[in-house]
Amino acid sequence: MIVFYALGWFSVFGLLALWSLSVWALHSVAVWSVSNASALTGVASDVEGLGLPQWLQPWVPPEITQAMTSLLADLAPVVESLLQTMPALAGGLTMVAWVIWGLGSALLLLLGAGLHLGIAMWRRHSGDSGPQPASWLAS
Repeated sequence: MIVFYALGWFSVFGLLALWSLSVWALHSVAVWSVSNASALTGVASDVEGLGLPQWLQPWVPPEITQAMTSLLADLAPVVESLLQTMPALAGGLTMVAWVIWGLGSALLLLLGAGLHLGIAMWRRHSGDSGPQPASWLAS
């Protein structure tokens, strides 16, 4: 019956390793994209170069195209300032990743403790008190 405890905790630690790997990978991608956001600052100011594809132009009225272009031109300075401040957020992302990892890890350990308790209650309910000596050894 000790095998059930081992299997339960082995599963919990496997899930913990998978959880840690997932959080690390998502954190790495997020920090990389936030750190490289400043490279996109010149892109936001180039709104005039945007246009509809040729196949879509007959379906969209010119007033809507002009309104969207002016809206993007008005939003360009805001987007550019946001992109310039993005690298400062990388440190905050690290803290958020640690908090999320800690909460998930605590939940997984609670799951393991609950599983351990469930196995103990199941053993007690079924009347199994552990390994019994073989019948030929008792005689």
